[in-house]
Amino acid sequence: MPEGDVVWAAARRLHEALAGRVLTRSDFRVPRAATADLTGRSVLEVVPRGKHLLTRVEGGLTVHTHLRMEGSWRIRPASAPVPRDHRVRLVLANAEWQAVGYSLGIVELIRTGQESRVVGHLGPDLLGPDWDPAEAVRRLREDPARPIGEALLDQTRLAGIGNLYKAETLFLRGVDPWRPVGEVDDLEGMVELARRLLDANKERVDQSTTGTKRPGETTWVYGRRTCRRCGGRIRRADQGGPAQERVTFWCPTCQPGGA
Repeated sequence: MPEGDVVWAAARRLHEALAGRVLTRSDFRVPRAATADLTGRSVLEVVPRGKHLLTRVEGGLTVHTHLRMEGSWRIRPASAPVPRDHRVRLVLANAEWQAVGYSLGIVELIRTGQESRVVGHLGPDLLGPDWDPAEAVRRLREDPARPIGEALLDQTRLAGIGNLYKAETLFLRGVDPWRPVGEVDDLEGMVELARRLLDANKERVDQSTTGTKRPGETTWVYGRRTCRRCGGRIRRADQGGPAQERVTFWCPTCQPGGA
């Protein structure tokens, strides 16, 4: 699933292509919004909120989209033909550019004043202008028995972390994914590290938590078989409840005391 830095970058590209321009085409290819027509309206801005994208249009309307596991946005010249692809869920275009949304997990048109209905449950956004580390830590501590690896992925605690940054943050802090939140020292430092990792990657094409872009060396434990620090064998296991289970990676040597 795309993480907060990827969504931030997508929002910036969409904003640059659409904001301040009048829509000449709006093609919603999802049943609940199939009859919606935004042509003739100006796009005011595109903003990210955690892993959600909010495209605000004049007239008090917002196009709410979410990439989920496989979604993406592609920006093309307006003169290019729209691909005949069953994966296309939404097309927004003006006289210069067209934004084509592929395999979007959520596509809906809502009132801008009702955005809280779809993003109000989210915790502080690690890449948002209103990032509040103290509030994020407070929310994490509300369930001290919960494994920290699960808690960091809970978007109601803090918004933007995905599986990659969860694994890499825990590795860099030397914390096992199954350690209860209440037993984790310096949660403040942990969430600040996560924020720095996302911030460092938000303008990069390829994510890296190690400081190098060399293939096979961009992560410490995520997606690896051996630990980049100690050379030990990486363990991987599913973590999380029903419908939220995700595979996690950790080094038992560098992150002792777990499953």
